[in-house]
Amino acid sequence: GFRKERAALEQLRGHRNIVTLYGVFTNHYSANGPSRCLLLELLDISVSELLLHSSNQGCSMWMIQHCARDVLEALAFLHHKGYVHADLKPRNILWSAEEECFKLIDFGLSFKEGNQDVKYIQTDGYRAPEAELQNCLAQAGLQSETECTSAVDLWSLGIVLLEMFSGMKLKYTVQSQEWKTNSSAIIDRIFASEGVVNSAIPAYHLRDLIKSMLHCDQGKRASAEKALCSPFFSIPFAPHIEDLVMLPTPVLRLLNVLSDASLQSEEEYEDILEDIREECQKYGPVVSLLIPKENPGKGQVFVEYANAGDSKAAQKMLTGKIFDGKFVVATFYPLSAYKRGYLYQNLL
Repeated sequence: GFRKERAALEQLRGHRNIVTLYGVFTNHYSANGPSRCLLLELLDISVSELLLHSSNQGCSMWMIQHCARDVLEALAFLHHKGYVHADLKPRNILWSAEEECFKLIDFGLSFKEGNQDVKYIQTDGYRAPEAELQNCLAQAGLQSETECTSAVDLWSLGIVLLEMFSGMKLKYTVQSQEWKTNSSAIIDRIFASEGVVNSAIPAYHLRDLIKSMLHCDQGKRASAEKALCSPFFSIPFAPHIEDLVMLPTPVLRLLNVLSDASLQSEEEYEDILEDIREECQKYGPVVSLLIPKENPGKGQVFVEYANAGDSKAAQKMLTGKIFDGKFVVATFYPLSAYKRGYLYQNLL
């Protein structure tokens, strides 16, 4: 697996939605003698952990769209290069706090299309029907007629997105007889039951996108490039406050710090600005600080750090601190939006 993963990552270097390989080293202290290790970039929370935190509520449309777009971009690139990932699942999609995007990791099962060297690909619950069939035949010592293609990755992503939307693990659902006979009806049911929470049109676009990835016939399954053209990606969503707490970025947003009165007095405003800067610099150099005096964002404090490591330390320490008699709430904030001067209004 090591050689294979290394070769794949070297070939796929440079795409922002694929984990970066920095190098290779030998660990001489491992229990089983020297072992070769990959040195990869440090990433943050996985979709698997985000699903745990969403506790049956499902993820926000903003997060689902962000994840779907990032992973499809990665897949379009690696499929174009002739690679199949072959193990796409929530724990192999990780958030990068520095680049503010989701990245694909773990290329241990990946193969060049047409050159599949292992019969057992993908993880239970995210395995495409053709890979399932191939597994069964291999266990019986038989050869499968059909090759597994890049379409297996789209199946897995379809299941991941359905889990993010429903907030449920679907392993037993996709293994059920009912799913095999009519998966479309099950998907409709999931969307109907969640429909109250999510507004109708975006949910229908997402439903159709997921269905296009979950065709049992791999020939009918949407490619990554085609999936990226879904109308679902043209809808602007705003992140929820939970998203901004869960997904670290280099920018912090402090709530419940300033009263209207302190915004009115120029002197008081300057004093508070200085106090906040001083407090925030304890955790790392502050690149910029913004306190809007008007809506949107009136009275919120935006602190941009040089890197996400510092903002994560600050977020931990500042949350729950008392400032001017009030409890501070610290969330992260998308650097891209902050740089554009875009402040979301409808944050729940």
